[in-house]
Amino acid sequence: MVSERSEPADSGRAQPMIALKIIVAGGFGAGKTTLVGSVSEIQPLRTEETITEISRGIDDKDGVESKTSTTVAIDFGRITFNDRVALYLFGTPGQDRFWFLWDDIAQGAIGAVVVADTRRLEDCFPAVDYFERRAIPFVVAVNCFDGSRRYREEQVSAALDLEPDTPVLLCDARERASAKEALIAVVNRARQLHGF
Repeated sequence: MVSERSEPADSGRAQPMIALKIIVAGGFGAGKTTLVGSVSEIQPLRTEETITEISRGIDDKDGVESKTSTTVAIDFGRITFNDRVALYLFGTPGQDRFWFLWDDIAQGAIGAVVVADTRRLEDCFPAVDYFERRAIPFVVAVNCFDGSRRYREEQVSAALDLEPDTPVLLCDARERASAKEALIAVVNRARQLHGF
């Protein structure tokens, strides 16, 4: 979603805001909700529900045993970089049973951040495949959890079989500055590939 300028910069009239839609995707428990919440300047909309016994055997909690809630629709947040550009962030659910929502969520997106958890790196494949098939520019943000195994960016790129020019960066989804760097990277990637 991009709103275009309607007046020349020197007209003296207020210029409209350029609004850009970014998807935050990745596997179950990777840190998508945390990333949206840490960087959003507004109280983020969260559609989280408590994980119950009913999901046992459906949602794989290996490596994220302490997780007690899950996104069931979207997370939504906003960050304004200056008085002209705002990013609208839409976080997807991580479990495959919610993938039917992705096409609607991705409509109009200029790019995506795939949040990766090195404890469950294989959970990134569906998101990577989704964005590659739809030619949606994306970056991979490796969430550096406490106690998680550290990999170099090139190791993650090789493990996910990414195109050589797909950016991979280390990120702490809890820290605003780190999450903001991932958003800047995806905006730069989208500009590089498609311009706007």
